[in-house]
Amino acid sequence: MDAIECIRTRMSIRKFKPDPVPEDVLMQVIDDAKWSPSYKNSQPWEVVIVSGEKKEALSRTLIELLESGAEPTPDLPVPLEWPPVVASRIDALMRKRSEITGKDLNDPEVKRKSKIANFSFYGAPHGILLFQDASLTVWSIFDMGIFAQSIMLAAHAYGLGTVPQAFLTDYAGAVKRFLGVPETKRMVLGISIGYPDWDSPVNGFRTDRVPTSEIVKIVT
Repeated sequence: MDAIECIRTRMSIRKFKPDPVPEDVLMQVIDDAKWSPSYKNSQPWEVVIVSGEKKEALSRTLIELLESGAEPTPDLPVPLEWPPVVASRIDALMRKRSEITGKDLNDPEVKRKSKIANFSFYGAPHGILLFQDASLTVWSIFDMGIFAQSIMLAAHAYGLGTVPQAFLTDYAGAVKRFLGVPETKRMVLGISIGYPDWDSPVNGFRTDRVPTSEIVKIVT
């Protein structure tokens, strides 16, 4: 597919087939994504891919922390409020998902099950975890966003599905200890990756986008 089709048809996948992705394909996705631009070509990204029993054990660790009532301690602070225009978009999404699922997404039990699904990588056979040196500034977090997008676009081009997951960073310290990643690293994002299960209704929902005229101002 061409670049425009890839951008426009990529979507977040929340149900995957269990079939593992060949290691050489996973490595090719990262090899393609590493060509992302970064501030002064600093390339501040570090990647850990978890699969198999190691991934399952990490899932169990995260779910146990959740069930124990452990407070989330992400390396990046969770947003506590949004500008009104942004908040309205989030509210619209939550209403739409509530209509489709028939669930109150603000219900504590629904939220708990949602986090368990996140910590289970939505059934994906692999998880991509992104880190960078914690001493890096906000510019490098910006670069990580570009890199993450490139991973997801490359995966889509190879017929794979992905979903970016902030919840996977809830217990960043525990993840780093589990993987042997130094505490001097900042956990930025998790991405589940695998073959999409297109028979699952959850993958039939696509988010919309605001009209381009709402986000663009042309000055002449």
